[in-house]
Amino acid sequence: MFLNPWSLALTLCSLVVLVLGAVAAKTAVRVLRFWEPGSDSNRQIRLENEIWLSSTLVAYGLGFQIMTLILFMLAADQFCKVIVGAMCATGALLANPFGMPALLVKLVGVFFYGFWILLHQLDIRSEHYPLVRIKYLALLLLLPLLVLDATLQTLYIAGIKPDIITSCCAVVFSDTPGSTTNLMTGFSQQGLLIAFIGSIIGLTVLGWTLLRRWQAWLADLYAAGWLWFFVLSLVMITNVISSYVYAMPYHKCPFCILKPEYHYFGFALYGALIPAAFFGASAALAGLVRGKAGLGGVVDRYQRLAVKVSLILLVIFSALSFYHYLKYLISGGEG
Repeated sequence: MFLNPWSLALTLCSLVVLVLGAVAAKTAVRVLRFWEPGSDSNRQIRLENEIWLSSTLVAYGLGFQIMTLILFMLAADQFCKVIVGAMCATGALLANPFGMPALLVKLVGVFFYGFWILLHQLDIRSEHYPLVRIKYLALLLLLPLLVLDATLQTLYIAGIKPDIITSCCAVVFSDTPGSTTNLMTGFSQQGLLIAFIGSIIGLTVLGWTLLRRWQAWLADLYAAGWLWFFVLSLVMITNVISSYVYAMPYHKCPFCILKPEYHYFGFALYGALIPAAFFGASAALAGLVRGKAGLGGVVDRYQRLAVKVSLILLVIFSALSFYHYLKYLISGGEG
């Protein structure tokens, strides 16, 4: 499958990001060893010039890597057309043992890559560059994740064979009693709905409270709440929301909603959820570096902006989540 255009695009993206990461790693080692902000030596001046280029390339590279999550999902949706039994990305990702882990690593990576970009943006907004050592140490810690991301993706693509028989989403997410293939078994729809609505209300109250009076422990609680809500929402989309999008109670799949026949509704849904969770969680993360030179006001402004953005996206995500459900009720149970 490596000659497939989608495979080539994913592989090329990974190679570019890994090369940029490897080049930046050399700079990171020199920064950790020789960085002296108060020095005017030739080595310090060369290092300051070097980190500008290196940091910019890494920021663009990680941003590019974040976008490969979308590319990966589009590729999986195309792969299903050549795999026996696959009707959507679910079957394609389950065609070998590396598909789902690759997706999970890319999804988790979105947050870690985004956090590094945030550290970089905060750092360059202070004339003291107080986060240089921290962000380059973080970069070195991110390299294994980038390698794992690329490795799982490569193993997944290499393992795709047209003659492999896989399962479709109707089997994988089936509610049939005794089914052993259901990835989302054991969840009560009523319980999920109560937890979902309660979490939305809780996050809204916490967010408005933070905007009125900022408190560090509330910010931490808000961040933890968003991480919980992110996982809950993924389960909710699969078990409840997707059925109303398809207007079929037994069709449950978090990937089919990305298809054109459903007007790419899933991209809007996930496009609101993922950034909202990132901004909600990053508000607390930014607070960890508030005490660094020149970052007090910068961090305060970012935290308030992050909370506002996360609340706006929460409203959008909630509206999208309940749209088809309310449409179903208003139309009297018709699609």
